[in-house]
Amino acid sequence: MTIIVRDGRDVIATRAGAGKVSTDLNRRIASKLEEAAELLQRQGANPFRVGAYRRAAVTLGNLDRDIGELIEREGLEGLIALPTIGQGIAAAIREMVQTGRWSQLERLRGSLEPEALLQTVPGIGPVLARNIHEELHIDTLEQLEAAAWDGRLEALSGIGDRKLAALRASLGAALGRARTVRQSADGPDVATLLDVDRRYRSAAEAGRLPTIAPKRFNPSGESWLPILHYEQDDWHFTALYSNTARAHRLGKVEDWVVIYFYDADHEEGLHTVVTETRGPLAGRRVVRGRERECRECYRAAGAFEAN
Repeated sequence: MTIIVRDGRDVIATRAGAGKVSTDLNRRIASKLEEAAELLQRQGANPFRVGAYRRAAVTLGNLDRDIGELIEREGLEGLIALPTIGQGIAAAIREMVQTGRWSQLERLRGSLEPEALLQTVPGIGPVLARNIHEELHIDTLEQLEAAAWDGRLEALSGIGDRKLAALRASLGAALGRARTVRQSADGPDVATLLDVDRRYRSAAEAGRLPTIAPKRFNPSGESWLPILHYEQDDWHFTALYSNTARAHRLGKVEDWVVIYFYDADHEEGLHTVVTETRGPLAGRRVVRGRERECRECYRAAGAFEAN
C-alpha cells in the first residue's frame, strides 16, 4: 500500500512495513495537530480545545503503527480506539491522510482553499467546486457529504439524480464509512447562533479580536480578517467574516458571518448568518437555511408580530 500525502510542495509516501517512513508520516500529522493547538492558543480559544489537539499529537507521535495502514484496516473506529482521539480529531486525521490537507488548520492559518479540496472528489470540476463553496459555504468533505444527503447539494444547478448518487458514493468511499450526518437539530439553536454573530460583529468592529492574513483576495498579505473563538454551553464556536469571491463581489464580506461549531468530540458543523433583505425578516440577522426558526425566535422575543 502507498499513501501519498501532499502538503504544499512536500510529498510523503508510506508503505506498510516501512517503519521509518510511517513514523515520519505519524510525526508529520502530529505536528499539524500541534500547530493547530498553537494557533488556537494564540487566537484565544478555549484551553480544552488546545489541550485536546496537543494530547492527540502526543498520541500520534508515540504511535508505533503506520497511521495510514490503521485507517485502511480499521477505518475511523480504529482511530477513535486510540487514547485521546475522539470522533472529530479522528476525522481530521483521516482527512490529512486521505487528502493531504486539513481544512480546519488551513482556516486557522488563513490559507484555506476549499475549491481545490472539493475538486479532489471525482465528478467535481472547477465550476461546480466554486458554486458549492460560494452558494453553500462548504469547505470540507464532511460538510459536502452532509449537503449531499440533506437536500442542499441537489438544489444547485447541474446536480441531477445520477450526479448526486455518484457524489454520494464517491464521498462515502473517500470518507471510508457509512453515512453519519449531523442534522441541524443536533447543532446549536438559532438564538445561540445569533448571539455568537452579535458578539463577533461587535468585537470585530471594536477591533478587539485577533486577526489572520487570508491568502485569498489579499494581495498585500495584510492581517485583516478578525477571528473569534467562543464557548457557550457544550459548544465551541469559531466565527469569521465570509472571505469568498461572491461575498467580495457583492460587497457582503462584513455582512456574511460564517460560524463553525464543534461539540465535545470536536465534530464540526457550520452556519452562515446574514442580514435578510426580503420578507418579514428584512433588515434582521438570520441564520441561512433556518429562517423559519429565526422568525419564531424574534417573535418569542417580541421583536415583531408574525403575519
